Amino acid sequence: MSNYYEFQNASKILSGNFAIENIPHEFKALGAKRILILTDETLKKIGTLQTVIDGIDTKEIEIAGVFSKIPQDSSIEIIKEIVKQYKELNCEAILAVGGGSVIDTAKGVRMVLSQEKEDIMQLMGCEIIYYGKHIPFIAIPTTSGTGSEATLVAVILNSMQNVKMEFISYFLVPDAAVLDPRMTLTLPKKITASTGMDTLCHAIESYTCIQKNPMSDAYAVAAIEIIRENLVLAVKNGKDKKVRNAMANASLMAGVAFSNSMVGLIHAIGHSVGAVSRVPHGDAMSILMPHCMRFNKDKLEKEYAKLLLYIGGEEVYIQTPKEQRANKTIMCIEEILNELNSLSGLPTKLSEAGVKREDFESIAKKSLNDGAMIVNPKQASYDDVMEILKQAF
Repeated sequence: MSNYYEFQNASKILSGNFAIENIPHEFKALGAKRILILTDETLKKIGTLQTVIDGIDTKEIEIAGVFSKIPQDSSIEIIKEIVKQYKELNCEAILAVGGGSVIDTAKGVRMVLSQEKEDIMQLMGCEIIYYGKHIPFIAIPTTSGTGSEATLVAVILNSMQNVKMEFISYFLVPDAAVLDPRMTLTLPKKITASTGMDTLCHAIESYTCIQKNPMSDAYAVAAIEIIRENLVLAVKNGKDKKVRNAMANASLMAGVAFSNSMVGLIHAIGHSVGAVSRVPHGDAMSILMPHCMRFNKDKLEKEYAKLLLYIGGEEVYIQTPKEQRANKTIMCIEEILNELNSLSGLPTKLSEAGVKREDFESIAKKSLNDGAMIVNPKQASYDDVMEILKQAF
């Protein structure tokens, strides 16, 4: 156990059928009536946004406006535009409906408003944000992967410098997270698989990084067990509300876990693969996970062996000799990845995801400078990262 650790999970969680219908009550309890909804054009087009609007009783709260122009990578400029609209409409609260980009955008807007600044660039840095003015904020995730609805991190694009900036503060966490299975029923098979593997990666790395603690461990292993039981089923039958809700809960729990511990080598390399080769984050996590775990195994033999109970199940754990359990854990993850590949086309190799060998040098250099590398239990060199990339190619 760590000699010292900090843990926070401030969000109220509304999970299950018709969770959306309870949103007006939550905003009322937070003292807000006029809300601004943030979302993206895709969710508006396919009807996900309308499901939310239809579920909100406007007798209790008022939808003052909807901002749906949030791109895949949010930016400083978008946040400025939303802050302006929020003020012009005299809004009192934010409701984010979307994936990681939408929720991170909402966090950025809340930061600027709560700190009473004009530009988010004035808030650059880690843990420099004080509580400030309370801006009620509720998040409705529409994917089961990022866990952004429960994390203290917001990633915002600085388009002038083409750099993704991380803002970290406990005050970024939404007041409430709404997990309603209706929000993920239309997710395609491949995105379901990719975001589900991202969730698994969050849980595994939070359980094995050097800042792990008993509380984050509890959330991580619970998430892993839910993923084992539900991820493949969610890809096979995306209309199953019970399975969709289970994966939404796993995503949130894994988000709480890594938000209070951190991640590691898989994310360090994965971030760089995404930046250099434009590979979707979940795809990069899926491909790199077994290879990075093999690299870390000599340092994490005990932890990986314990994880077999959750990723493999009781029978597999009991039937596997103690000295083989760590390897079996990695094999179980590869089995899930291969099944997801056959069901959805989720890539299992970097070459299948569009990465080129000439990208390796740039990826390796960026990986060594990624913050997630600091908390990995085993130090990785440039040559180590290059070797992992070759194995994953």
